[in-house]
Order: sequence, then C-alpha cells, then structure tokens
Amino acid sequence: MSAKKFIISGGGTGGHIYPAIAIANALKEDNPDHEILFIGAKGKMEMEKVPKAGFKIIGLWISGFQRSLTIKNLLFPIKLIFSLLRTAGIIIKYKPDVVIGVGGFASGPTLRMADWLGYPIMIQEQNSFPGMTNRILAPKTKRICVAYPGLEKFFSSDKLRLTGNPVRKDILNLEGKKEEAIRHFNLSSEKRTLLIVGGSLGARSINLGVQKYLNEITGMGIQVIWQTGKSFDKIEGLPEEVKMMTFIERMDLAYAAADFVISRAGALAVSEIALVKIPSILVPYPHASENHQFKNAEALVKGEAAILLEDNKVDEDLLSSLTSIVENNDLANKLRENIQSFGFPNSANEIAQEVLSI
Repeated sequence: MSAKKFIISGGGTGGHIYPAIAIANALKEDNPDHEILFIGAKGKMEMEKVPKAGFKIIGLWISGFQRSLTIKNLLFPIKLIFSLLRTAGIIIKYKPDVVIGVGGFASGPTLRMADWLGYPIMIQEQNSFPGMTNRILAPKTKRICVAYPGLEKFFSSDKLRLTGNPVRKDILNLEGKKEEAIRHFNLSSEKRTLLIVGGSLGARSINLGVQKYLNEITGMGIQVIWQTGKSFDKIEGLPEEVKMMTFIERMDLAYAAADFVISRAGALAVSEIALVKIPSILVPYPHASENHQFKNAEALVKGEAAILLEDNKVDEDLLSSLTSIVENNDLANKLRENIQSFGFPNSANEIAQEVLSI
C-alpha cells in the first residue's frame, strides 16, 4: 500500500497515550513511510511521551469542561474556539487520509474540525462507558473500535469493531520472564507475589489500606511489589518481603512476578491485567470522568473476571477481599480463566487495519 498520512489526537493520561502510540507503531509496521502527526493538549503528558516514542506532536490550548461551577469554565469557550481554528490550520496543511481520536481534551476539537472539513474520522474508545465527546462524535465516524462488548446501546452496531485496547509490547509475551522478574525485584521464588499499582500518580486509598494491613498481608506468606506513586511518603522499617517504590519502570517484569494484583480500573490497567491473566482486585478511582473506572470494573465483575472493591470500602474490606483470592484457589483460577476473554493481544494491529480500510 502506498504511504498515507494520519493524525492521531488525544491524551491526558497513560490510558489514552499508550494505546495511541501503539496504534501509530502498528501503522508504521504496515508501511514505514506512513506519516503520523499527533495532536495533544499543551501541558499534558502526551507532550512528553509522544516525542519520546519518536513521533511529532502539536499541542492545543485546551482543557476539559468542569461538571461543577468553576472559574475555569469561563475560559472553556475561548479555548475551544482557539483550538478549533488551530486544528483547522493543521488539518488543511497536513491533509490526512484519516483522523483518529483516542479520547482526551484534544480529541474533540480535532475530530470535529476534521469532519467539518470533510476528512474521514474514527474513534478508539477504551472504556466500557463512552465519554461524552465520543458519544457526540459517533454519528460522524467511519469506525468505532471498542474494548468491551455491549456498546451497541451507545454506538451504531455497523460501525463497531471489538478490538480491545492496545498495550505496551513488552507485556504481550511474559513467557520465560518469571526468573528475571524474581531477580529484578529481589524476591523469593518460594513465595507468591502481590502486585499493587494505583496508576501513574498512585492511589491514596489503596496505599493507606495496604499500609494498614501490611503485617496481615505478609503474614499470609505473601511478598509485595508496591507502587505508591510520588505523593506517598516512604515508610521506614518495612518487612524485607515488601518492595516499595514510587514508580515501576519494568511493568512486564512486575506482571511476570505477580500472582495477584490490586489495581485501579483505568482502561489500560484493565487491558493489561486481562492479557497477563492475573486474579485481580479492582479499586475504581471515584472521580474519573463519567465514572468510567467503576463501569470498567463492573463489566469484569459481570463476567466473573475480577473482584470490585469500592474506593470508600478499601479501609474496611481490603484484607477480606485479598484473603478471598489468596486462600481460595478455585476462585483465583476462575478469575484467571474468565479474564482471558477481555484480553486482545493483537489489538493495535487490528485497529491499524481498520484505519487502513477507511
């Protein structure tokens, strides 16, 4: 196929950015001469992560509309108009073959302007409950790639493609990495391992719950890899079974070592856990837009593929939830088996093929 030009727009969180980069890489694998331009939001993490991945990005002066009354909302219409005009100039100059939205602040004005200018658009929706922007744009799109079944209630079924969420390549194949993971984290090969992750910023409720029950957790003969995020103070005098760190660089090795996971329920985290097939306790972030983390976790619970622990119940129920999967092999095996249906190892390539088919 001859070289094409694509715009990928969105970001704000790793859950939007990493899938976008994975799609871009899959398009490049199809043809290294394909040109890809990212459009993101100034000041957001895509402005750092996308260039690191080797792609060009342009930042818009755009932010979200707050659901509550706030002074920031007064600037929103001005930012939106500026972003629409800026995006129009970019699209007219770049002349993309397809414009892909992955969610996040920049995605709305970019796809809206692309549609107004007559360029084909498509959406990659990561969550089980679509955001407002994607629901508004859906009638104009050529394709809607989704990660969960049952989204016909939000989108036209003839446009839907169940592709899953793209994840980082190093997570796709963990075979043979267990021993390396044990060495990397200085763990015991004789004990089962609990991985605790609260997203890139950490999760205060999870951290406080783990701190409260740490002696009981290690008392079950479990060792812990604990990613706290930057805002949680380091605890002195931890048991040697607990490896506490602000950030995990090698998530592939963390998953390779893990027998159980406690995690937030962002789209990327859920997709990764499904691919690595680990019994999990999901603690949705209660302030996520559209409450999408709760709905992501709820979709897995309906499929008997994970345990849902609400954020305000962590202090009370974390230990009992963990004990239920640590001490019940039948339950752990059922969760491990059922979560496989939510994993899509070829997601990035499948989405790339949908882009190219447009």
